[in-house]
Amino acid sequence: MLTFTALGPFQAWADGAPLDLGGQRQRAVLARLLVAGGRAVPVNTLIDELWPGAPPAQALSTIQGYVSRLRRALEPDRAPREEARVLVSAPPGYALRAGTEQVDAWRFEALVKSEGDPGRVWAATDTALGLWRGPALAEFGELSWAATEAGRLEELRLIAVERRAGAGLALGRATSLVADLEAHASAYPLREEAWRLLATALYGLGRQGDALAALRRARSVWRDELGLDLSAGLQRLEADMLAQRLESPAPEEQAPAEASAAAPAAAPAAVPTAVSAAVPDAAPLRVVVADDQALVRAGVRAMLDAEPGVTMVGEATNGEEAIALVAATGPDVVLLDIQMPHLDGLAAARRILSENRPPKVIMMTTFGSDENLYAALRAGVSGFILKTSAPEQFLAAIRAASAGDALIDPTITTRLIAGFAGRVDPASPPALAGLADSQLDVLKLVARGLTNRQIGQTLSLSEEEVAIMVKSLLEHLGLFDRAQLVMAAYESGFVTPGEKTSFSSL
Repeated sequence: MLTFTALGPFQAWADGAPLDLGGQRQRAVLARLLVAGGRAVPVNTLIDELWPGAPPAQALSTIQGYVSRLRRALEPDRAPREEARVLVSAPPGYALRAGTEQVDAWRFEALVKSEGDPGRVWAATDTALGLWRGPALAEFGELSWAATEAGRLEELRLIAVERRAGAGLALGRATSLVADLEAHASAYPLREEAWRLLATALYGLGRQGDALAALRRARSVWRDELGLDLSAGLQRLEADMLAQRLESPAPEEQAPAEASAAAPAAAPAAVPTAVSAAVPDAAPLRVVVADDQALVRAGVRAMLDAEPGVTMVGEATNGEEAIALVAATGPDVVLLDIQMPHLDGLAAARRILSENRPPKVIMMTTFGSDENLYAALRAGVSGFILKTSAPEQFLAAIRAASAGDALIDPTITTRLIAGFAGRVDPASPPALAGLADSQLDVLKLVARGLTNRQIGQTLSLSEEEVAIMVKSLLEHLGLFDRAQLVMAAYESGFVTPGEKTSFSSL
């Protein structure tokens, strides 16, 4: 079966084997057709979007050559004069013909938008998040269409995290969701729904003080970052909690046998094919631990053994063992020491993440000033955690990574920035000279980790306008991706840890 993956490294597969899609621009043609969702893309649009501003004289024949070679890769057994069935001619351009189940991004979106009772929503969104190997379309990030689509898919991922959590609360799973929601709200503090879900989960567990404290944290962040109070919805939630007007939390969900005995059988509701294969109750998270210190491995093993819903499926003492163990066990998350003998954690992470459907990788470290941490971020790790972190932080990190969130321990963030910031006069970063106030405002929010959609909502711009401005920033600074843009903002001293964000163009 022919399949395509865009939620992470872009690739086409034939029965699980990767296909040779050629060079970067040839791959970009196929990626652009995938983004079109089966609709035709005119040749002129392909030319303009593959060579923005400066197409070569032979652009048309070059595109035709790319399409011809891609067709041979996708349908190697097709006769010379036989009509293509996958990458088809659709005047005035081309289109990708594939089913939803063949394209991870298409299936992901269908699952995220699935409707039904809480059990079905839980199953659909849990399956959707399992497809995420993001960031989506990262290798084409310098092209505006890819950056726009990546931002849209990232927003859908955050919606999936929140819809799954909302369904879980309705099913009485607040206990297992609190750690995930804490990590989600901390990673995306400007998302109203993240704080609503966290506060509701805490309140439902009888932790009313913690629930109100979460809303106070949200208020503090919003005032510092945006100069705004809580939204009307969160203020109503806070008032209802103070007045104890909220309904009692849902009871813990019954086991299937108990539920069938307690209620009469009902006809199942219709559900999309892609969702019906998902299991409402999520399987335990499977974790591999790789560290050359036996004491660290023993400590993590004891911590995971005591945690329901998480199981340790193996341990390794060096990078080579870790790679072999991951291939043999297929874990959900790998805890990987950044410094190990034979093959260090960075090299091991790169090899693990280059495989088809890799697990999430969290780097463990005893310090935060290692320049390898930057390289690990570029390799696609989900984040870092200090080995000295409390057990609950480890568990929150594992759950957050498995849900697709990126995380960096605040201590590591501070040390990383301290190690690279302040090399020039922060009052006048030469690399940022010539940028308009509106561009500087966008750069500040990119450095804070906001998506294009979140930046647009903050600055009253469309998502497309933000994508164009991010592209212009990359071109002006001679950078290739968003991660480099974040580092440039900190390293130049333009943005500093803990600084309140103010906007010059508002």
